[in-house]
Amino acid sequence: MTTISQRAQAIPISAVRQLALYESEAKQKNIQILHLNIGAPDLDVSSTFFDAIKNVSTHQLQYAPSAGLAELIEQVQLYYQKLGASFQKKNIFVTNGGSEALLYAFIATCEKGDHLLAPEPLYSNYVSLAKVAEVEIDAIPTYIEEGFHLPSKDQIILQITSKTKAILLSNPSNPTGVVYSVEEVRLIAEVAQEYNLWIIADEVYREYIYDGFQTKSFSLVPEVAQQTIIIDSISKRFSACGARVGFLLTQNDALASIFLRLCQSRLSAPTLEQVGATALYREDMDYITRSIPEFKARRDLMCQLLKEIPGVTLRKPEGAFYIMVELPVENSFEFAKWLLTEFSINNKTVMLTPGEGFYRTPKRGIKEVRIAYVLNEERIREAVSIIAKGLECYHPSTKN
Repeated sequence: MTTISQRAQAIPISAVRQLALYESEAKQKNIQILHLNIGAPDLDVSSTFFDAIKNVSTHQLQYAPSAGLAELIEQVQLYYQKLGASFQKKNIFVTNGGSEALLYAFIATCEKGDHLLAPEPLYSNYVSLAKVAEVEIDAIPTYIEEGFHLPSKDQIILQITSKTKAILLSNPSNPTGVVYSVEEVRLIAEVAQEYNLWIIADEVYREYIYDGFQTKSFSLVPEVAQQTIIIDSISKRFSACGARVGFLLTQNDALASIFLRLCQSRLSAPTLEQVGATALYREDMDYITRSIPEFKARRDLMCQLLKEIPGVTLRKPEGAFYIMVELPVENSFEFAKWLLTEFSINNKTVMLTPGEGFYRTPKRGIKEVRIAYVLNEERIREAVSIIAKGLECYHPSTKN
């Protein structure tokens, strides 16, 4: 009898996708769903992207170089030079989104059975990609009451074992929106130095920092330059999630040679999307400065409205466009499911992402949800109103 591999069966269902069946059923009932569950901004992608693709002079569509189009790599190199970071072109790789970059980083740094160490709550897809690479993720616990900032050095070190090979973190963070301070970045670098660990720094939300909060890219910490892998993408920087153009950067030549082999194994990233991405970096970096005030306003409004709901706990995040929120319910999955299956106002309801899937520690996050403030302000008001009314109507007798 044919069997499916244990490796494949170990891949968890995405925390973002686990309510998809109920979403589909709600749509079949003509219920309009306000999506707060996924980090896909409603902003238009710049016409620069599409114009560049339209202006391609040939109708042939050949493979791009495995490492990426030379002109895109040059633009990414220039982008990092403006940050103050120096990467050689041969050490920059274009990937199929940030997800492929993460997978390659896991494969290159870990043997089967090795462990990564990451602050929790963490981006749930880290766990899925780790399972594909046959590695495990251990947690550095952080807490909503502390804004999900890192614990002390001693508490981080307690989580390190002989199997730990890398520290993995996103800064600013998905799912919490926390931005790690300059001191916290230095702390991680110090721990990585002392314990000879890789740093896999997911910085795809780099520009989305509010209120002047200060942080530092791991690409700017020379002490760990040879141990650091940077994950980047155009998905958030240019609201181009569907383009699937990511980046993998290192200053370690030996590691870069492995990344090239991995890129060669899948031939290339999409050619046309790289053409569009090149144009964005070359011609429309202002997109970021135009969009930051919009997301800050959305964050401020979302936090203000949520804090008005009795029993809701949150801390205003410093960056990205996510908030982890504790709701006055026993099980946030059941509440999110109930919103999709049993509750609506004017034929509208809200889709949330249950928090438990962002934790590695059992039983944590059961009352929490991740909210993505990716809708415009009018829809944010409407969505929070539905959540508030839903919580009023959601009583123990309706929970099962």
